[in-house]
Amino acid sequence: MKRHTIVRDISWLSFNGRVLQEAADPTVPLRERIRFLGIFSNNLDEFFRVRVATLKRMLELDKKVKMHLEESPAKIIDEIQMIVLRQQSEFNRIWENVLGELEKEKIFLVSEKGLNREQRVFVQRYFEEEVRSNTVPLMIESIQQFPILREKSIFLAVMLSKKDTAYDHKYALIEVPSKLMGRFVLLPSAPGEHTIILLEDVIRFNLPSIFSYFGYDKCESWIFKVTRDAEIDMDTDVADSITQKIEKGLKNRRKGKPVRLVYDKEIDPGLLEYLMRRMSITKKDNLIPGGRVHNFRHFMDFPDAVFPKAAQRRKPFQHPLLTYSRRVTDIVLEKDIMLNFPYHSFSPVIDLLREAAIDPDVLSIKITCYRLASNSKVINALLNAVRNGKQVTVMLELRARFDEEANLEWKERLEDDGVKVLIGLPDMKVHAKLCLIKKRVQNKTLLYGFVSTGNLNEKTARLYGDHCLLTANSAVMADVSRIFSFLEKPKGRLHSLRSCKTLIPCPTCLRVELIKMIDHEIKLAKNKKPASILLKMNSLSDEQLIEKLYEAAQEGVKLTMIVRGIFCMFSENKKWAEPVTAISIVDQYLEHARVFVFGNEGDEKIFISSADLMVRNLDHRVEATCPIFDENIKHIIKRMLDIQLSDNVKARTLDNDLRNEYVKKEGDKTVRSQIEIYNYLFSVKQQDQKANPTTSETLTEIPISLIN
Repeated sequence: MKRHTIVRDISWLSFNGRVLQEAADPTVPLRERIRFLGIFSNNLDEFFRVRVATLKRMLELDKKVKMHLEESPAKIIDEIQMIVLRQQSEFNRIWENVLGELEKEKIFLVSEKGLNREQRVFVQRYFEEEVRSNTVPLMIESIQQFPILREKSIFLAVMLSKKDTAYDHKYALIEVPSKLMGRFVLLPSAPGEHTIILLEDVIRFNLPSIFSYFGYDKCESWIFKVTRDAEIDMDTDVADSITQKIEKGLKNRRKGKPVRLVYDKEIDPGLLEYLMRRMSITKKDNLIPGGRVHNFRHFMDFPDAVFPKAAQRRKPFQHPLLTYSRRVTDIVLEKDIMLNFPYHSFSPVIDLLREAAIDPDVLSIKITCYRLASNSKVINALLNAVRNGKQVTVMLELRARFDEEANLEWKERLEDDGVKVLIGLPDMKVHAKLCLIKKRVQNKTLLYGFVSTGNLNEKTARLYGDHCLLTANSAVMADVSRIFSFLEKPKGRLHSLRSCKTLIPCPTCLRVELIKMIDHEIKLAKNKKPASILLKMNSLSDEQLIEKLYEAAQEGVKLTMIVRGIFCMFSENKKWAEPVTAISIVDQYLEHARVFVFGNEGDEKIFISSADLMVRNLDHRVEATCPIFDENIKHIIKRMLDIQLSDNVKARTLDNDLRNEYVKKEGDKTVRSQIEIYNYLFSVKQQDQKANPTTSETLTEIPISLIN
């Protein structure tokens, strides 16, 4: 049977291949290439923890899941294994190339065998003073119950033997304490040089000291790591709260079934076989032979100090409407403001909350939080509001994957300070990014706040491309209020979502409304009128909407898509009346915004959304999609999208064969959209400054290289 869509997990691997392309690109600064290797590795870890683990669960259910997949889980797992092995080979090639480039910069990553006399003395002393107390060797052959190995750690598998016989040996394990100590150790180096050793190699150098009392004269060791099923099983005990269930699930996650074993391909075969048997891993599981170094996610934090002073990073700048000495609140009450991260500063979001916290006329603040910064200024502003007598309600999604523990800690802190904390719904996550501030002035109630496509996280706002609409639009804020009414009393209150008149929420409305708008464009095309749909998102995998988009292309609707990650739609079909344009942009910033644009007979409808077009978002999450009314904001969003569609440096074509080919450059003009958008938005600010010279900001924030 011919596929109607690309398998979701295979498409995701193709996206991670685009990340790997960035690591391979010689035009990308060396520090950034290493960071992309770390991102690739971290992405792959999470993929196995979640998606491969899910497929393995499906495999246990056998034919019962065939109705949900066009292919069997077993076949998909086999395909994943082949792709991952190819990508691992490419990863190793890139890493060898990067090591050569580092050496050209006089930066040397050495093993325990490449140390000079001074460095050997340093490593021995460093181990005795800092590392030894944090290492616990386990003689695993004498342990009846094999220990549960930490999922995010790397381990040294050690074989102790004697040089005069091959029969007498022992096996041991040492967990590398990188979480406590970091992975990289800077060594004494010659002037103008930087030498780094990895923590595991510090331990390797000192293995004879660790095992001296066993009487063996040969120590060999190899790195490996285990990836476990990260799904949190929510048991059905009605006596437990959601909080208790998540706490139980987190404990059980640490004991999840192994779904992948990554190991040094040079490992002793007998030791590998022994480890597999003790961990109940078979050759049917995902066994990934690799190089000497694993857990490359740590390389996202490769020491910056060893590099020459890097080119100035593009700084976020203030939105032109917010560069005057007025309160953010006062401006938002007059006019909609769209913040476009990471180009615009995130500080107005914090300022809006801080101003509300001390404003005597503000009665309450309600906000949704999904992933927060570790030292969150958002939370600090909300706690200040409580201390100033405001009613503060925080919808804190405890099931934000891999942020569960952090959010449980935030819950405790917020509740201790008097914040009303909502912890989500039993059967769906709350993914909408909303804020509602209620203010009472002269017997009149004012509602204002924001609707965003991204998390309220000041750290990621410098790295993720998102839109945040600050608004006092009465229709928008009335619907935000309806969504919070549902979140506060969800039982039997889905009508609160269905009664939204301006926002389009999930799970009740977005799918239906999108189909209506697509059908309208199809009708226009059938009547020989201009018809167009432009969709930007992280992921497209919902089969019902994909089929509807196929129909639109068949009838001649101009269909354009910018999809960063999962893209399950076939974009090429000779039978379509209008070719589909589909690209993915992977660059310095993570493209995270969702924008939907419908031609609508020339009166374009433009929406920003927290929802991707996936079943989980449309049917199993609380999401919010917001129309844009301000014509100037519409113009800026369209201009940003046009720039992205003209990218011929970092854009890849999303074709049927997942080739990840870069968009072909036509003519001499080079367009790298993230730089062009920065320059465009900064030029909008410059124009406003010329028209309003009273602003105190100068143009020194923009790097000279971007002006030229």
